[in-house]
Amino acid sequence: MIRPRHRTTVQQYPGHRARADAERAAHHQSYVSGSLVLNQSYEPLCVVSVKRAVVLLLTGKAEAVATGEGVFHSESLRLPAPSVVRLKRYVRIPRQLSSSPSRRGVFLRDDWTCVYCAGTAETIDHVIPRSRGGTHTWDNVVAACADCNQRKGSRMLQEIGWHLPRRPKPPAHWQLRGFRTGRRPHPTWEPWLPRFSES
Repeated sequence: MIRPRHRTTVQQYPGHRARADAERAAHHQSYVSGSLVLNQSYEPLCVVSVKRAVVLLLTGKAEAVATGEGVFHSESLRLPAPSVVRLKRYVRIPRQLSSSPSRRGVFLRDDWTCVYCAGTAETIDHVIPRSRGGTHTWDNVVAACADCNQRKGSRMLQEIGWHLPRRPKPPAHWQLRGFRTGRRPHPTWEPWLPRFSES
């Protein structure tokens, strides 16, 4: 389990004042587009706006474990923009994941990268084609570029001499919470994000 080397200590505010200060500071923002929220156990939970992360810090509900670019500042507040925050209380989360993958979910799992050529993913592909009995499940759907998808067509991988770099499987739950299409994790998040796509 990874522990932060240092934490940022901030003065705590009542909820309404924290929100007001974060709102004013948002007009002077220069930071990454979101903050990663960790459970008390350091398990990734979700991604929230940096403004929301500031509110969590100022109300004493979380502590900063990594900062990003820029500073939140207002008349009464100056705080490095939090990139990763950790909740001070453990939050239980549901573990059930739909067996039917979404296009966005597949792109998130495969890091917007074609599994066949490592180019930019533009579509999804069924490893075992639907026309040949393949299912629309996490273990049979991968991200692909348009060119590879067209070249593969309805053929099996062994028929064209292709191989998957890793076995497809369901993504981690945090991966589907708070991410927008096309948004990649910030580099400061990497120590807390397990590579769910590895075997």
